[in-house]
Amino acid sequence: MVIQLEANLEKLHATAPLVHNITNFVVMNFTANALLAVGASPVMAHAVEEVEDMVAIAGALVINIGTLSTHWVEGMKLAMRKAAELGKPIILDPVGAGATPYRNNVLTELLETAPPTIIRGNGSEILALAGANVRTKGVDSTTDSVDSIGAAQALSARFGSVVSVSGAVDVIVHGARTGWVSNGVPLMTKVTGMGCSASAIAGAFAAICNDPFDAAVSAAATMGVCGELAYRNAKLPGSFQIAFLDTLAAISPAHLAELSKIRIE
Repeated sequence: MVIQLEANLEKLHATAPLVHNITNFVVMNFTANALLAVGASPVMAHAVEEVEDMVAIAGALVINIGTLSTHWVEGMKLAMRKAAELGKPIILDPVGAGATPYRNNVLTELLETAPPTIIRGNGSEILALAGANVRTKGVDSTTDSVDSIGAAQALSARFGSVVSVSGAVDVIVHGARTGWVSNGVPLMTKVTGMGCSASAIAGAFAAICNDPFDAAVSAAATMGVCGELAYRNAKLPGSFQIAFLDTLAAISPAHLAELSKIRIE
């Protein structure tokens, strides 16, 4: 299988899909700017009174549980049910899975509400979501992505979802397919919101790709390649964040495809 990375980014630029994010307070601004930079159109709508209407006009729904509250969880469930009803892709970012019982219970409720199209998280989050007894450092991973492949495969089999695990090498699984994306730099782990932006960008690609596996691999490669290019000119977290957004906006589809390091099995 060949990932049509160049064609996917061209289509994203041409269509500018609306991506509905129910995400966390910490990353809203950066996530919105990342979506704008890559060529999508972000909306951050959380009110239970409007989430269903927003899903109806969006190309994809991104659910991020970074900062939880009762009303937000209610809005997430309403939005997920509506997205499933309309056949819109749902991306779930299980931020901090395994950190607290409340967070785990919310994830169980969300997964029972509607199966995600793509689940994207770090190794510890994927292990915790699959039911493993794993220790986390808040929202930070203590497990390598490669060590989480079995958990990712189990989640994929259970929910029919594409599971994308971030790490030094991103691993994307769906059924018998496994994708490996070897782009990125360690500094990306020092900027809050990079993982959340990866989930949002997966939503942008899912909105324009017929195959969610293709979308998840394209998103991982886009994040990794742009991280590498940004690092050429920015070696510290503050300047890197700005350089990353600039690179997302400037990179051409052809250059992205040329620099991506993707292997599909």
